Amino acid sequence: MTNSPGTASDGAGCIFCKIIAGQIPSTKIYEDEHTLAFLDIRPVNPGHTLVIPKAHYRNIFDVPGGVWEHVAKTARIVASAVRAGAGAEGVNVSSSHEPSAGQEVLHLHLHIIPRFASDGLKHWPQGEYKADEVRTMAEKIRSEIT
Repeated sequence: MTNSPGTASDGAGCIFCKIIAGQIPSTKIYEDEHTLAFLDIRPVNPGHTLVIPKAHYRNIFDVPGGVWEHVAKTARIVASAVRAGAGAEGVNVSSSHEPSAGQEVLHLHLHIIPRFASDGLKHWPQGEYKADEVRTMAEKIRSEIT
């Protein structure tokens, strides 16, 4: 399901839309007019929470700025609560956008993952730019910003 830029689709068949509608149970952590946060049923660490907008947007590429701001505000509130509630040393706030990046549920969502120095989780490997590649890439990206 692809949305037009800046428009919410109806989310028919979307598991997160079914959670919002109360058709699928969830363990709610936080809810306001625009967002919902609930525990992930397959947590990386206990306390792993998802933050979603109540309107259906596929991901960052089609969510309007105002909705994104509400999601970010909720993520900030929930991240502090997850860290304290889980007794974590820190949190990862992450999100994947499009299946090639690992997005499995095509409804915008942020993961709030409690982290501990001893949890054994590793971040992705980092590389290095080749000669002049950093300048060329920066120019390509800048040319796309409108």
